[in-house]
Amino acid sequence: MKKILILLVLIAGLMCSGMAMATGLATCDSGPEEDWQSQEILKTQLEAKGWIVRRIKVDGGCYEVYALNEKEQRVEAYFHPVTLERIETEKH
Repeated sequence: MKKILILLVLIAGLMCSGMAMATGLATCDSGPEEDWQSQEILKTQLEAKGWIVRRIKVDGGCYEVYALNEKEQRVEAYFHPVTLERIETEKH
């Protein structure tokens, strides 16, 4: 019984540590938020390329964008909030 309890505590600890580290597919060294360009500017740039932007949020210090691209494919893309350059990920 004691071994099962220890095992359950270890499993719970591993699950919690994994969740705490969970973030998106990219991390940006983006500095203070007052230096960031607005999400609206990024949205305007993407829409000019034919994207339909569904949502933009901050994740890992990057802007994470959920959209349909110019080929109407679902996209999850990351952009540096200062330069608005796209951040390469393994999914990209």
